[in-house]
Amino acid sequence: MAVKELFTFILSDYQRYKGVMGGVKNIVTYLLFGFDHRFNYCFWLRLASQKNLLFPLAIWMHRRLSKKYGIQIPRRCKIGYGFYIGHGIGIVINGGTVIGNNVNISQFLTIGSNKGTPAVIGDNVYIGPNVCIVEDVHIGNNATIGAGSVCTRRSYRCRRSGESDFVQGTGKIYKRPLRC
Repeated sequence: MAVKELFTFILSDYQRYKGVMGGVKNIVTYLLFGFDHRFNYCFWLRLASQKNLLFPLAIWMHRRLSKKYGIQIPRRCKIGYGFYIGHGIGIVINGGTVIGNNVNISQFLTIGSNKGTPAVIGDNVYIGPNVCIVEDVHIGNNATIGAGSVCTRRSYRCRRSGESDFVQGTGKIYKRPLRC
């Protein structure tokens, strides 16, 4: 990943947090005076995900913020554009997880795997608070996973793009798109 692409990832994250596009000056000002630990964490996670000029500082800041806020997102986790952390506390994500573009996650989220087959999450997904996604679960595009859901089966996969699964607190599908 080139530095220009890394900056594009950071810009897309900034846009999700602030609602407007910004430049380097806006991002630095927001980091220093914005008092938003969620964007701060995403910024240092992005910088620590690849070697660059700030790589040693980025690794140190990523570790520091991970301990401070209880967010465990490994640097090797593949995260798309516009990643948004709703409430930055109590988040654990497996390092092999693939997260799509414009994904919102909430507090007390666990995405894990015991067998080495972590989840794949599509684009434009909202994951509510206190959700557990375990093993080889594929979440389709435009999905909404409600608070307190436990997703353990591959049944959440959508074969057609643009379709979604809606999961309530019990983990059951209560609206199933056609041909999923």
